Amino acid sequence: MKIKYLLLASVFSGQVAMAEDAPEPNPLTEVGVVKIEWQNPKDFRDIKTSTELQSRFEKRLFETLTKNINKQAEKSLKSGQTLHMQVTNLDLAGDMRPTFGATPGDLRIVKDLYPPRATFSFTVNEGDKVIISGDEKITDMSFMYNSRRFNDRPFQYETTLFTDWLQKSVEPKL
Repeated sequence: MKIKYLLLASVFSGQVAMAEDAPEPNPLTEVGVVKIEWQNPKDFRDIKTSTELQSRFEKRLFETLTKNINKQAEKSLKSGQTLHMQVTNLDLAGDMRPTFGATPGDLRIVKDLYPPRATFSFTVNEGDKVIISGDEKITDMSFMYNSRRFNDRPFQYETTLFTDWLQKSVEPKL
């Protein structure tokens, strides 16, 4: 009788192990004029989730940020230009805190003490020609105090971090 339960338990545990799909080592997202390579996301400072599989959360995070960056890039870049980014580090706004059993997962506490940050290199291309390139390390220390940022869109602080960078650093050089 015990052997049946052991076999049944091993079947279920094997299926649970397969449910957690391994994330890609360097995911690539592309929307419109923006192409982003997320280099070694497992080494990013803080892209942890509290409620879903980490691989699904990362996929949703990367796709959402790429789509939102593309919205600003289409306004900032001239016709025929594209933005390529290689993100090497990302730190989401807030910090993950354990709940010690009060809830099923940890909670992300968003305070001005934990600003969003990103480290990346980029190129703006026109066809095969590189127009602008560089390495950036950006942080938004005032992310909690800008009234336009108070909405309920996912990854709003990180989106604003990148769109402000595009408006203030890339757009004037074009």
